This record gives sequence, C-alpha cells and structure tokens, in this order.
Amino acid sequence: MRGKLIVFEGVEGCGKTTQLQRSQQWLVDSGWQSLLQAKGYVQQIITTREPGGTELGSKVRQLLLEEPTAEMMQSRTELLLYAADRAQHVDGYLTPHLSQGALILCDRYTDSTIAYQGYGRGIDLSLITQLNDIATSGLQSDLTLWLDLDAATGLTRTRQRGSIDRIEQADLSFHQRVQQGFTALVQCHPQRITRIDATLTETEVAEQIQAALGQRFAQWYGTERPEDKG
Repeated sequence: MRGKLIVFEGVEGCGKTTQLQRSQQWLVDSGWQSLLQAKGYVQQIITTREPGGTELGSKVRQLLLEEPTAEMMQSRTELLLYAADRAQHVDGYLTPHLSQGALILCDRYTDSTIAYQGYGRGIDLSLITQLNDIATSGLQSDLTLWLDLDAATGLTRTRQRGSIDRIEQADLSFHQRVQQGFTALVQCHPQRITRIDATLTETEVAEQIQAALGQRFAQWYGTERPEDKG
C-alpha cells in the first residue's frame, strides 16, 4: 500500500507552515485520521519539510538559509544544494514512509525549486526539471496546496516577525518572479496543484484547505467525511 504526499507551497509569508500544522491537527480533531486508519487507507500521518527533512538535510538547510558567509552563494550552487537535500529526503524519508502507507504533509517540494531557482534566479527550467527528476526518482506530490499571496504582502509579514533568512533577504523583484513561477505552475498542473486564497484570515484559509483535502480523500479513498457518518 502506497501512502500519499501532500505538499504546501507558496511565497515567503504566505502561511504555509502554519497551515500545515493546523491541517495536521485538524486531521486528528475532525476524525479523518482515525477513519482512514480504521479503514486501512493510512497507517500514520506525519509532517516534514524541505530543506531539512533529514539529519543530513538539516545541515544543508543551515548552509542554504541560516549560516551567513562572506562569500556569496552562486545560483547553481544553491540549486545543487537543494537537489542534494531532496535526494536524501526522498530516499531516506519520503519513499520509505510512503511505502508503509503514510500520509505525509510536506512543507515545500519540487515546485519551490522551479519557482525560486527557475523563475526567481533565472536558471534554465529544463535543467531544473532534469535535476528534480534525478533527485526524486520521479516521485511527485499527490496534491500540492499553493497558498496564493502577493509577494510584497508576504515579505511584509516575514519582516514583521523579526529575523529573516537568506532567501527572505532577496529583493522584492526576486519574490515577484517566484510568485509568477507558482502562477505558471498551477496553470500547467491544475490536476495536481490546488490554489488556496491566502489573502483571507488564517481560519478562512484553513477552511479552504480542509475542503480541498476532503475532496481529495473522497477521490482517493471513496470514503465519506467523518461528520457525515451514521
């Protein structure tokens, strides 16, 4: 039995990490987790992230986001470090858990590389696609939830939080190109990527995500919502 990979994507400050955590709790509180486990569709529900979803990946994350250096990181170096983190994550974490029937909620995956390194940094998209294929061995998300928020609004949110990482320090035009990348991706992959309006309140965003997850569970498992039973 293969599990499912659900990815949360979006520009900086879109709220994806918060919504991922809310979704995990909602799956428990709503009864979805116990229902899917009782029917044998899901063994466990787990969360992870990129970069940094493994022990090795956490060290790569420090290089990519947290450790300041006098030497500027080159765009291709950045791309290859993300690919290295992903290869370790896929082989060492995602694939083993999916093979055991886990439902995985992942903070960023391949679409981020296309948006950030492709559209944002201007690296050739065909090269990124090829590198993603190598790093993932063809593993794609079963569902990507794209939290759509204006890049300027997202940056304002991140800078209000205090310290910002290396990617968040990039100028607005970079983040606007990233947003264009996500917009292009949802147009190319409407079956895999679902747009979530992230301009609304946190609760309203969560409700959109819950509705999207409920629809996918019905498609994947043919099961009713827990609140509809009996």
